[in-house]
Amino acid sequence: MRRILIVGSGQSGLQLALSLQEQDYEVTVISARTPEEIRNARVTSTQVMFDTALQHERDHGLNLWEPETPQIKRKHLSATAPDGTRFVNWHGDFSAYAQSVDQRVKMATWLEMFQDRGGNVIIHPASVSDLDGLARLYDLTIVAAGRGELVDMFDRDPTRSRFTGPQRSVAIVYTHGLAPEDPDITIIGINLIGGHGELYIMPGLTHTGPCDILYVSAIPGGPLDRFGDSPGPREQLDRTVALFEEYAPWERDRFAGVRITDERSNLTGRVNPMVRKPVGRLPSGGAVLGMADVVVVNDPIAGQGANNASKCAASYLTSIVEHGDRPFDEEFMTATFERYWEYAQFSTRWSNTLLAPPEPHVLEVLAAGNTNPAVGDRITNGFNNPEDYTNFLFEEDKARAYLASLGQPAA
Repeated sequence: MRRILIVGSGQSGLQLALSLQEQDYEVTVISARTPEEIRNARVTSTQVMFDTALQHERDHGLNLWEPETPQIKRKHLSATAPDGTRFVNWHGDFSAYAQSVDQRVKMATWLEMFQDRGGNVIIHPASVSDLDGLARLYDLTIVAAGRGELVDMFDRDPTRSRFTGPQRSVAIVYTHGLAPEDPDITIIGINLIGGHGELYIMPGLTHTGPCDILYVSAIPGGPLDRFGDSPGPREQLDRTVALFEEYAPWERDRFAGVRITDERSNLTGRVNPMVRKPVGRLPSGGAVLGMADVVVVNDPIAGQGANNASKCAASYLTSIVEHGDRPFDEEFMTATFERYWEYAQFSTRWSNTLLAPPEPHVLEVLAAGNTNPAVGDRITNGFNNPEDYTNFLFEEDKARAYLASLGQPAA
């Protein structure tokens, strides 16, 4: 039986570990925290997952919360010019619903599942020296922990990394009591605030039931960037509501009864978008394979993080199983990542497009959704399949052709 070591107990690491168990691999997971510590920790993300990623969970019986989690069936997109004028305002329907389950709930339970199924778990915040001693005991070592010193083993790939530093300051708070935009359908709200950043409302499920996640994505130093002092959850909620009231006033009436879900319901920070090379080198010379956020870090602006993690786990599973009894050497590791990159390049480009100042043709396509519902639906479903944006949004000539096919006049 082949032995695989996975460092990290997040979406990608645990999904891969649990799915490898089904294939009779001997899998060990290193987790920095126990299930109970994960469950009682601070929130870690917004983790809205679209249909393809959700299906990967269904395929392995990991969709334990699907019946009780709000089904996000529609997106409401608004965009304002720097003077506050709203020039985009439309709804787009998902062809299949999205969902968001608090990772404190999901990862704690998945780690327990892995243990209950006979998986080996080491509770320890692994260091490079720890890994240097352990890796030689396994046929393959995968690093799925996207923070800390382990990540430094993986070099930045300058050919695939557009930015050299964080492009947004992030502030997330989980809430109860937010009035729904529409009581008959669950909607994710995205407000693009011209020149300043973005304001999101994302329905989800946490340990206290259905919730709404308020997410501020601020251009550093701009007027939305008000959380550098890492406020407590209640203060963060107050500041977040004030930003919505000022910059997205059409949402104002929804906040009358809003409150935090718990005392660890908030998160602030910055993300450095980056693509790293997939093979890390241990001090003794051994090679380890990076996974998900270790090798492809997207800013949360495009909602791709948890989806990338799930798709990476599914891709790596296929590569491992197909490799059979051959050595998991550096050539295998590189090929395994490149197979995943065939997808991840598109989610990365989508995230980078949203981070940069918008090009005129992108704005024109977004505005076309005001009068043509098909445009809104297509943009909405691109969150599940970012590759489609290459057909009508990323390049100016294709965007112009798409607008012409809709009968839109040239700008």
